[in-house]
Parts: sequence; structure tokens; C-alpha cells
Amino acid sequence: MSINIESKLNNENDFWEISLKGELDVSTADKLKEYLHNLADEKILDMKINLDKLDYIDSTGLGVMIGVLKKLKTDNKEIHILNPKSNVKKIFTITGLDKIFKMEG
Repeated sequence: MSINIESKLNNENDFWEISLKGELDVSTADKLKEYLHNLADEKILDMKINLDKLDYIDSTGLGVMIGVLKKLKTDNKEIHILNPKSNVKKIFTITGLDKIFKMEG
């Protein structure tokens, strides 16, 4: 199982654009955690995470996103979840995290 992470800083609107591809689970969560925390350490901004190519997410992956969100919230920043596939969106809904993150698409 693998995950591909891409990001760029949108200077015009002042947020991180992040795209995930693959599977976010116990075997890939640490990679994402380190990556997102490094972005936040570089510059605390809203993160827009596009999940249109993410095939799977488990509780470990959700935990990583919650941890990063807590860090961002200290500066009143948010994580926006964009375009999740129906199975991924269902996990956010079942866990109630669709009320914690800004869900779009």
C-alpha cells in the first residue's frame, strides 16, 4: 500500500493545495503526518486536501488529519477536504468528522 502526496503554496489565496493519491492507512499515515506537519511548520495556513484520487482511508489516517487540524486551529486555520470518493466520504460521515472538517464536493 502506498500514498503519493503533492502540494503547492497558493500565494494568491494564501493556502496549501495538497493532493493525495493511493491509500491512507496504518502503513502510510506516518509519511502523511510528517509531510503535513512540515508544511504547517513552514507556514500555518488553511489546507485544501484534494482526495479525488484517494482510494482508501482508515482510522489511523483520520487521526493524522485530526492532529494536523488541532495544530492549525491554534491559529484559526482549517482543513478543507475536497472531492472525496464516496467510500472515503462515508468514513468522514460515519465518524462525524464531516462536521469537523470543511467538506467540499
